[in-house]
Amino acid sequence: MNKEILKYVEDEDLDLKHNVDALSYAAIKTANLFSDIEPMQVIKFMLCNEPIGSFTHSYGFHTREGRAMREFFGNKYYEHE
Repeated sequence: MNKEILKYVEDEDLDLKHNVDALSYAAIKTANLFSDIEPMQVIKFMLCNEPIGSFTHSYGFHTREGRAMREFFGNKYYEHE
C-alpha cells in the first residue's frame, strides 16, 4: 500500500509531509470500518478531497459520513504515527 500512496502523491505532484506508514494504516482501518470502500479511495479523499460517490460529498460539501470518515482517519493516523 505504501508504494501505491507514494505513486499517487507523485502522480498528483503533492508535497507529502505525512508519515506514509501511518497514512496506510489509517486508510486500511478506515476502509474496513466504512464498507464497500477501498483504502486508496480513502487516501484520495483525505489528500485531495476526491469524492467517494455521494458517500462523502453532497453538492460540493462533506456529508455527515464524510466528516465522520475524516475524523476516524485522523484518529487512526495519529494513533499509529
